[in-house]
Amino acid sequence: MASRKILYVCQEIMPYLPETELSSLSRHLVQAMQERGNEIRTFMPRYGCINERRNQLHEVIRLSGMNLIIDDNDHQLIIKVASIPSARIQIYFIDNDDYFSRKATFTDESGEEFADNDERAIFFARGVLETVKKLNWSPSIVHCMGWMSAVMPIYLKQIFHDEPLFKDVKVVVSLADDKFVKPLDAGFSQRVINEGADEAKLSELTLPSYENLYRFVIDYADGIVVSSANADESLIEYARQSGKPMLEWEDPQSAECFDNYNRFYENL
Repeated sequence: MASRKILYVCQEIMPYLPETELSSLSRHLVQAMQERGNEIRTFMPRYGCINERRNQLHEVIRLSGMNLIIDDNDHQLIIKVASIPSARIQIYFIDNDDYFSRKATFTDESGEEFADNDERAIFFARGVLETVKKLNWSPSIVHCMGWMSAVMPIYLKQIFHDEPLFKDVKVVVSLADDKFVKPLDAGFSQRVINEGADEAKLSELTLPSYENLYRFVIDYADGIVVSSANADESLIEYARQSGKPMLEWEDPQSAECFDNYNRFYENL
């Protein structure tokens, strides 16, 4: 079986964040695919609630220092890295003081979702791709896990489609139990257009709800994985109706689960 280069773009991975269905799956899927002979790169945001000393994060100076412009504002891209020794897995962290210094992931102390979550998702996606370019690493598959990574297919299929490193990449999107409640900022669609996306194809994001975001993303994906038994049923049905390759939910504790992920990637 040929080795693949798989880029995992994850919104949460344990042990850096508390164990959830998605953070646990992200952690074990990455390890399982590496153990099956695939070459892996894994990214997540460096939320301010992650203890850098305890988790031994350190900045990668040669990859840091670029500024990304969002809404005409410069935001410094900082890249950090840490390892999970027991699994021999290296995790890259996308960091920025404006977006990720707050001591929370997606909501404030009162449970209100951050008003700039859309900008944070854009910065995360851009940061991952710019870092992969600096690494001069060409993935064959990009697997987006969690809504914070959901902007990635827009970049790969529209904005970076002429970039040689991403020319033949296949994009996989997970449907998980990670729904946000309020729609993203109303300016989200325009921000994506400002990044270079085709305005004619963004009408579904006029109201950037969780459901609309994922319908839009499914249209750009090459394959869809149901990563939770509690994923949105309407989105699962939308994915089925698309006719695209699809891996239905399996319990990660089952013996065949990760072998089936590997076969799914192989057949894209």
